[in-house]
Amino acid sequence: MSELMSRYTPSEVEDKWYAYWEEKGYFHSEPDDREAYSIVIPPPNVTGVLHMGHMLNNTVQDILIRKARLDGKNACWVPGTDHASIATEAKVVRMLREKGIKKSDLTREEFLEHAWGWTDKYGGIILKQLRKLGASCDWERTAFTMDESRSEAVIQAFVDLYNRGKLYRDYRMVNWDPEGKTVLSNEEVIYSDETTKLCQVKYRVEGTDEYIIVATTRPETIMGDTAVAVHPQDERYIHLNGKSVIVPMVDRVVPIIFDDYVDREFGTGALKITPAHDPNDYEIGKRHKLETIDVLNDDGTISDRAGLFIGLDRVVARKMAIKKLDELGALHKLEDYTHSVGRSERTQAVVEPKLSLQWYVNMQSLAEPALKAVIDDDIRFHPERQKNTYRHWMENIRDWCISRQLWWGHRIPAYYYQDEVVVATSTQEALKIAREKFGEDIQLSDLKQDEDVLDTWFSSWLWPITCFNGFNSEKELSYYYPTSILVTGWDIIFLWVARMIMSGYEWQGERPYKEVYFTGMVRDQQRRKMSKSLGNSPDALKLIEDFGADGVRFGVLSSSPAGGDLLFDEKLCEQGRNFCNKMWNALRLIKGWEVDHKLDTPLSNQQAIDWMKTKLNQTISDINKDYANYKLSDMTMRLYSVVWNDFCSWFLEMIKPEYQHPIDQMTLEATLDIYETICILLHPLMPFVTEEIWHNLKERAEGEDCIISRYPKLKETKLDVLSNFEILKRLISKIRETRNANQLKPKDLLSLSVEKGESNFIAKSGLAGLLKKMAFLKEVVIVENLPNNGSTLMSDNEKYFLQFDVKIDVEAEKKRIRADLEYAKGFVTSVEKKLANERFVNNAPETVVANERKKLNDGLERIKILEESLQSLG
Repeated sequence: MSELMSRYTPSEVEDKWYAYWEEKGYFHSEPDDREAYSIVIPPPNVTGVLHMGHMLNNTVQDILIRKARLDGKNACWVPGTDHASIATEAKVVRMLREKGIKKSDLTREEFLEHAWGWTDKYGGIILKQLRKLGASCDWERTAFTMDESRSEAVIQAFVDLYNRGKLYRDYRMVNWDPEGKTVLSNEEVIYSDETTKLCQVKYRVEGTDEYIIVATTRPETIMGDTAVAVHPQDERYIHLNGKSVIVPMVDRVVPIIFDDYVDREFGTGALKITPAHDPNDYEIGKRHKLETIDVLNDDGTISDRAGLFIGLDRVVARKMAIKKLDELGALHKLEDYTHSVGRSERTQAVVEPKLSLQWYVNMQSLAEPALKAVIDDDIRFHPERQKNTYRHWMENIRDWCISRQLWWGHRIPAYYYQDEVVVATSTQEALKIAREKFGEDIQLSDLKQDEDVLDTWFSSWLWPITCFNGFNSEKELSYYYPTSILVTGWDIIFLWVARMIMSGYEWQGERPYKEVYFTGMVRDQQRRKMSKSLGNSPDALKLIEDFGADGVRFGVLSSSPAGGDLLFDEKLCEQGRNFCNKMWNALRLIKGWEVDHKLDTPLSNQQAIDWMKTKLNQTISDINKDYANYKLSDMTMRLYSVVWNDFCSWFLEMIKPEYQHPIDQMTLEATLDIYETICILLHPLMPFVTEEIWHNLKERAEGEDCIISRYPKLKETKLDVLSNFEILKRLISKIRETRNANQLKPKDLLSLSVEKGESNFIAKSGLAGLLKKMAFLKEVVIVENLPNNGSTLMSDNEKYFLQFDVKIDVEAEKKRIRADLEYAKGFVTSVEKKLANERFVNNAPETVVANERKKLNDGLERIKILEESLQSLG
């Protein structure tokens, strides 16, 4: 065993152990006779780099997968990336632009060649970064949503839905991203309040000098107006029934229509109707058979049909329209107006409502089993409150627009022959079907494949199935599916979580996972979401470089309550690094002890070992509950406390031999066994430092590694041992406080006297030896009457006297005791009030009431002792 480093250096440890684990194949899984524990990674975008959200999400997953491995389960964590149609295509277009190449100058095949080249070069970056975090994924199973296996499954899923009558094509108002030049689903549009200009515009009633005032934030769409609408019962406008107005700027005559949709109380009670650019206007337009005039091009510039501002960007055209309306005397009023504006989640462009022919999934047909599974807890949500959010969305579900006007992605397997459509998994199958439907003389050149690709989420919703080759093989799917848990952010509960559940029941008749753990958002100390634009998102890899992967994992988990937002602070990572150093120093202390095989084990050491093992057993019980309830932050701090406080600060001090003295064999072996157990318990959270310590504790056989050791089994907890040691620790702390208050040296040997009594702790516990060692006492004596040359101290309702020859400041001692007495009386009063409350006594559990009565009796006894101490001082 090599000499220990003076300081724990993560950079010298982490790469070494990660390479070792991979070499040993510990991350790889194949079906066998063990219980499977499977997780599929939420695939990060192929464009992505590691950020704090990834750090949190993947640390949680790695903790769970490492714990399952320690439990002897066949742990399988499948990694992968998402092809991210919109984001990736935007990156490739930008790259080409920098090279002086326009997308419009390329054929589809040429563009895809560039896109695959970019993906091959940059697409694996984030997965390499996850290795730095310690993610123990089965890298041999790495999946990509556009690899051959996943692509075949996506195409097959489209064909299946079409053949089952759950897929259709229709003209509808869609969310259009002018920058990405593609349609977006409702869930990909992010709404927030923004301040813009509200224009009140005058529309002259034809043949009169009368005007109707209409308010709009979109004056650049006035050229597409085909009506003005008012409420049928609005007395202000009843006289205009059958009349028309003249649209400003274009002088188009359009009807005044009466429709119940109009809110009489809002604004002037009159609406401009632009069917091509507002979903509500579109529905009104259908009811009244209005013309639809699209005044915007796909890139957000003004179209030829507008007749004005042609080719200008919509934002520029808006300013020009306001100016022209003012020049024409049609601008009645202009004011600031705050309202909700939808932007593309990916490009941040303001989304345009647009009428378009698109493909849709009939979601109503898929929703029922997926809703029931969550409501009935066949799939358990953590935290459970997310069930309400899920239920609301599922009960109000709308059909899913799955076509995207892009080249990067899964091309829609629909082939058109004149006005007919054929859906097939391949061109040859499409030709075969077309010939059966339309005649044998049809050639492949007669069929035109749909130019659009499928929404990225259409591949992602199949992820738990396709990660185990579910559309081609039942062997792996039947073993690993349903997966054990999904760890993801609550912000994609609709985009991904709900859709995966629907696809699971549609193709497998089974839930895709048993549980869902929703992580919170990573925020800064001001509770702001971390983002590049705010400059408050730390460099994840720099954090690992500065604090080590274990330190960062600790920092992330220690501040991450289940389902709650993580208020991140680098100081938490520093605390994690200090924790690693503390454990390393404990190892160096233990390994520095010399052993004398002839020495007997002192009783105090046996007692300390018994307590530490019992304390660890209680900790195992507690963290087992934490794991069961996914309270990983609680688990983290519980382990931190037991290692830093109980093991390092108390236990090692209890059994540590005197300076330059040896330790007995049994104590050393027991200490090494205890530390070994600690390494196993901590391994899922802090894998690198625990593996390094594990191998330095003892000589290990080949393959005897912490990562595949066995999680300790729970034994019966000796509650009396725990109770006695907590009393002992409090007494030792009181003695130390008394030393400090009287400016006594910490290691000066003093005498401690305790009054003789039936409930005497020292006599009953048998811990006098440990008390003498830890409190530096030359003797502990039980006496009838306490001496008066020293200081009285109270601990757990027992009175002690620490003897020393320093003159006591009687007034100061009285003041201290009076303060303690006042506090004790206040405490008793509060307990008495609680017990005087009949509702509390009658309704609270018996154990709770009994505990309050015990508090009262203990408090009264403490008051009695303090009053006696005060009286003895005169």
